[in-house]
Amino acid sequence: MQDDFETRSSGSLDPADRRPAAGGRASPVGGDEGAALLSPPSGGWHAVSRDDALARLASSSAGLAAAEAGRRLELVGPNALPQAPGRSLVAIVLGQLRSPLIYLLLAAATVALVLAEYDDAGFIFLVLTINTAVGAAQEWRAETNTAALRSAIATIVRVVRPEGVRRLDSARLVPGDVVLLEGGDRVPADIRILDSTEARADESSLTGESLPVDKAAGAALAIETPLAERLTMLFAGSMLQGGRVRGLVVSTGAGTELGAIAGALGTPAAPPPLTRRLDRFTRLLGLASLGLVGVVILLQLALGAPLEETFFVAIALAVSVIPEGLPVAVTIALSIATRRMAQRNVIVRHLPAVEGLGACTVVATDKTGTLTMNQLTARRLWLPDHGFVDIEGVGFDTGGAIHKNGTGLGSEASFAAQALARSAALCNDADFDPVGGADGRSGDTVDLAFLVLAVKAGLDAGTLRKQARRIADRPFSAERRYAASLHDHGDGHVVHIKGAAEVVLPLCSGVDQGSVLTLAEGMASRGYRVLAVAAKRLDPDRAQLSHPLDGELAGLTLLGLAGFIDPLRPEAKAAVAECRRAGVAVKMITGDHAATALAIARELGIADGPQDVVTGREIAAAGTGLAARIDAASVFARVEPAHKVRIVEALQQAGHIVAMTGDGVNDAPALHRADLGVAMGRDGTDAARDAADLVLTDDNFASVVAGIDEGRAAYANIRKVIYLSVSTGAAEALMFLLALASGLPLPLTAVQLLWLNLVTNGGQHAALAAEASEPGLLARPPRSPREPLIDALLIRETLLSGAIIGLVSTAVFGYLIGHGWSEFDARNTLLFLMVAFENVHVFNCRSETRSAFRIPFSANWPLIVAVFAAQAVHVGAAFTPGLSELLEMRPLPVAEWLMLIPIALSVLLVMEADKALRSVRERRRSVSRATFLRSLA
Repeated sequence: MQDDFETRSSGSLDPADRRPAAGGRASPVGGDEGAALLSPPSGGWHAVSRDDALARLASSSAGLAAAEAGRRLELVGPNALPQAPGRSLVAIVLGQLRSPLIYLLLAAATVALVLAEYDDAGFIFLVLTINTAVGAAQEWRAETNTAALRSAIATIVRVVRPEGVRRLDSARLVPGDVVLLEGGDRVPADIRILDSTEARADESSLTGESLPVDKAAGAALAIETPLAERLTMLFAGSMLQGGRVRGLVVSTGAGTELGAIAGALGTPAAPPPLTRRLDRFTRLLGLASLGLVGVVILLQLALGAPLEETFFVAIALAVSVIPEGLPVAVTIALSIATRRMAQRNVIVRHLPAVEGLGACTVVATDKTGTLTMNQLTARRLWLPDHGFVDIEGVGFDTGGAIHKNGTGLGSEASFAAQALARSAALCNDADFDPVGGADGRSGDTVDLAFLVLAVKAGLDAGTLRKQARRIADRPFSAERRYAASLHDHGDGHVVHIKGAAEVVLPLCSGVDQGSVLTLAEGMASRGYRVLAVAAKRLDPDRAQLSHPLDGELAGLTLLGLAGFIDPLRPEAKAAVAECRRAGVAVKMITGDHAATALAIARELGIADGPQDVVTGREIAAAGTGLAARIDAASVFARVEPAHKVRIVEALQQAGHIVAMTGDGVNDAPALHRADLGVAMGRDGTDAARDAADLVLTDDNFASVVAGIDEGRAAYANIRKVIYLSVSTGAAEALMFLLALASGLPLPLTAVQLLWLNLVTNGGQHAALAAEASEPGLLARPPRSPREPLIDALLIRETLLSGAIIGLVSTAVFGYLIGHGWSEFDARNTLLFLMVAFENVHVFNCRSETRSAFRIPFSANWPLIVAVFAAQAVHVGAAFTPGLSELLEMRPLPVAEWLMLIPIALSVLLVMEADKALRSVRERRRSVSRATFLRSLA
């Protein structure tokens, strides 16, 4: 295993690092360039030295120039793994035909052909064609959307260019690129390590080795070295769990080890739970329809109806009961919610998360970057012998002045502030170009804040790094809670260290540790994140640092304390309040000091006092009462990675549906364990994104609230579509049964039933699935995970509306027959009435509780268009030669058509009365509860 420290190059290249690779200058690859770039050495890249690898790829440790990288990208193509081929359009179309419903219709069409009923057979085939086309179009769109979402989350990698470090989409990597990786990064390609510090990688997806593997630059390995023992290589798809690496990209895309087995990785995802529940629901309805078919057949035969007519009516009735458009409508509802979430900065990686987020009862959220701006700013310094000084400016603004009590610093205080800023800028792995914008900065937020401080103190980090070359370092880790680096200042070696005050202060001499710790705690209680900075001169021959902390890291000189503030996001406080109004508890998890965490939580409205805070130490020491303590707390401070999983598990044991947000590799286990993992898409690591169900493209907590809103809306829309589908099917079934039981002729023919479902279901169902979120949806408590898809309210409304439509339509049909109308004219009028009933009833389905008259048309214009389109298509069919004969229709006189409107409105009036009565009863119950509670007070 390599030493704790290893000599390495810093993020900013020294001039010596810009030399060409061994063997000459870095010239473009000649000959058959594409094949040469994609072909590894005969023994593999692990079997060549670092210099040989650079030479073979005509690169250098300074990386490729942008122009050369672009030219190679054209030769070898993007760095992307071969994707498992999606289903073809033909396969999707054939898949639409694999359904019991389709088998019933095909059987009916076959019988019609045998009996020479060509018109009926032709119409059935037309219905099949339209249903298949609609379903196939939706699935094809879903395939396209899935591919688009897959590409929406880009993996960003730091690439070394002669002109500096740049952030690029990993798809643009080419052989010969030099990349910088840190713990938490997914390895974007096969990489030959050039130099590293404490690097270890998780290669379980490739080798099956469950333990992390230590990595180092090293010499060439034997050709026969197994994949699991190639310690000088990093492989695409693995995860860098810790440390840092500068590496040479040697293979991309299909040429990587992962690319060689990519075909085995494309396993299809299991159907979402909601889809499985809907499938079970549809099968249950299918069984009910078969029972109904049996009853109808017996009644028809008992009444002496011809077998042919009995068969067609039974098949048509079964089709009317089965909501064949429901799966398509649900897919539309989830797809629309996915798009809406994407518009609100939430990318859905797993479909169940669309409606699942609406059911969460607790959001355990990371603080930095989610509730705050993630633009850490040094706002206050404490300098030995000079006290506190203040710093102006926020974020990456370098124009702020350093002052004390509103006046400038004296020379000694200014020198002390510069000494602290200089040491922190050297013990630093970030890159900051004050004029380069977002592309000119990369690295940890603390490191970036120290570089901004250095600029405000009048220093230039690039010049400092050239004057004091880094020769060794120890990166920050959650376990150590400090970072250190060793530099050659020309006149000697100096170690610079920055870290938690309680860790650094015991290593310093000549300082009252108790007093300084009290100062640090005072700063933390006011919301500052406090770090201590120290330094020490070493012997000139010292080139490494030892561990544990002794020797060179004892007797440090304390340079001061730096207090950082990460400004709250402007919308964070309102978003937390929205969550609480929605019945969703918010719990903040942070590595900050308990006092700092409490100060921020109070400002956000998450916590009230110290009793709401639990520390990582308490979690580690807790026994059987942990679940109750965590459930009662709202802030978790000084939390280590292992504690986050315990927090999630404890909340789940308390009966919560937990959504967990995070951005680091250490968050991945908790994200995976939570019911819903929410990763940061902009500044988060690949490990977090891979473990998550949702990705926030703006790293903003307010987007979680938006996702909860859209999730609840999606679930509500699915229930609305079920309501419409089942109630209209029940109405048609009741109408047939009542007609048969009362001795009336069949109210509609088989073809008319098929037409009714075709003209009303498709467009109206799809439009209803696009209904906007109802006002006050977030004010409702989260639904119980045990809540059935069809609850008592939905059953009540379905049965009531279905009964009204079925009874009224049967009564109208009986009235017409009783007054001497022919069966042709009575059925024609009834068909117009049923279309009108379903056009009206869709407005009942827009809300289970709100009056239809209180929902504006503007909330869903596609639904209004679908209603008018259904009427227009139906009326147009009556005027269309051939189609009107097939459907046994004729145009209605305007006066008759207008008479049907008040009859169709009956279902709207009855359902409005039912909603009003339920609302009055609910208000009375609320008043009774309030009166009872006041009596107890």
